[in-house]
Amino acid sequence: MAHVELSLSGAFVPQARTPDESEFVSSVDRWAATVWQAVEPCLVIDSAFRIVAVSPSASDLLGLGKGLDAVGQPLLGGEGALRLIDFTAGGGDLTEQEIEKIPPLLALTSERLARGLMRVQPTDEESHLTVDAIAAPLSEAGRVVASLTFFSAIRY
Repeated sequence: MAHVELSLSGAFVPQARTPDESEFVSSVDRWAATVWQAVEPCLVIDSAFRIVAVSPSASDLLGLGKGLDAVGQPLLGGEGALRLIDFTAGGGDLTEQEIEKIPPLLALTSERLARGLMRVQPTDEESHLTVDAIAAPLSEAGRVVASLTFFSAIRY
């Protein structure tokens, strides 16, 4: 026959603690630190569509030069880091309506996951590159403040 003993002790009272350093670091800053060290091609842009962080492999893939040089630059536009072209044979510039639908921007404006193909014309190169982009919105205090995008080159 089994024998069971029961021992009663005082109630557990958790110790007071000081806040963790991570509680003072913003969500975007934590993601940016992760992206800087990531092996995968990825980048973070803020709500003003400026680059916050870019992984070394994304910098190489997209022709952004040194990652630190891209920080603070607009993702697109006149002085933007990327030049996107359409999927026609001539590879013309995207319309404003098409630009609004690229995954990094769409994740910010729709506050949802976004995925799509982007055709990139790297700076000072004649060849273009097609990438599959998957973007997720990043939130702080209940509002979207940035997006995190992962890229995968389409080889054909």
